Amino acid sequence: MIIRHEAPTDMAAIRFVNEQAFGGSGEANAIDALRARGAATLSLVAVISGQVVGHIFFSPATIQGPDRSWVALGLAPLSVLPDYQRQGIGTALMNAGLEECRQLGHERVVVLGHPNYYPRFGFVTAKPRGIDNEYNAPEEAFMILELQPGAFAEVTGVAQYQPEWNGV
Repeated sequence: MIIRHEAPTDMAAIRFVNEQAFGGSGEANAIDALRARGAATLSLVAVISGQVVGHIFFSPATIQGPDRSWVALGLAPLSVLPDYQRQGIGTALMNAGLEECRQLGHERVVVLGHPNYYPRFGFVTAKPRGIDNEYNAPEEAFMILELQPGAFAEVTGVAQYQPEWNGV
């Protein structure tokens, strides 16, 4: 398996992976719109035998407090073709994506996802730390991760993703 940055020739394959993983086109449409607007922070693919089988995408997010805001990254989505799930591809994409975000100097990540999956990468529930989400998602499904120590020390407010994610 190779993990690399997306290439222009990967767009149809990335769309297919996301449609298959999520059973619809909502995530794929949001990714295409964000990419077209130049709002893709990081997009990596997992490739096996020349086929894109997994994808991870990060885009800008903010945490809006009462009197200031903080920059963050929204992790959405992490997707793997159904026939390739539970083989470590998602884990490899997560580890590579988070490390690259850290190396690029990003400080914090927010994710709305499965509460039994993301904690293994260090994500913790956001609400007890004073951070809510704009989607009124269940408390256990909205999580944060510090890429730099202390990145959430003074942060409170509501995490806001890019508008392309509304309605997905």
